[in-house]
Amino acid sequence: MERPRYESPVERAIREAQERGEFDDLPGAGKPLDLGDPNDPMWWVRALAEREQLDFTGALPPAVALRKEAATFPGSLVGLGSEDSVRAVLDDYNRRVRRDRLRPPDPGMPQLLAPTVDVEDLVEQWRASRATTLPPPVEQPPGAEARRRHWWWRRRWRRR
Repeated sequence: MERPRYESPVERAIREAQERGEFDDLPGAGKPLDLGDPNDPMWWVRALAEREQLDFTGALPPAVALRKEAATFPGSLVGLGSEDSVRAVLDDYNRRVRRDRLRPPDPGMPQLLAPTVDVEDLVEQWRASRATTLPPPVEQPPGAEARRRHWWWRRRWRRR
């Protein structure tokens, strides 16, 4: 192989690596690159986000982020332990939707509005999902709560 008169250090490193065979047996060798849609100017951002598993939720307009959050209800509420905490999450969501509606619209952009949610309906759905996923409560014998609550006190008096 004839070398050119001038070879940059990068080109020389690549040529030497090829001669050593370091580029043989790479995954995807001989296959075309998948660059996605050639008409999409943001293909590289989408590929980066997918490859690195990045979450761009913070970059969304507030109304779109709120709509995305509402789409997760009632599934995202299943892990909450009490009805009060479910109501607090839903009331907070509705408060943020109302606050977003008071924001002046961006000029040149269509105004998007996120819907408020029906708290009572979602609480009922939460109750139904909890009834199917939680095991039935274990019955405690009478007085077991008092015994468990004061074990440290009895232990302290036993030492004397």
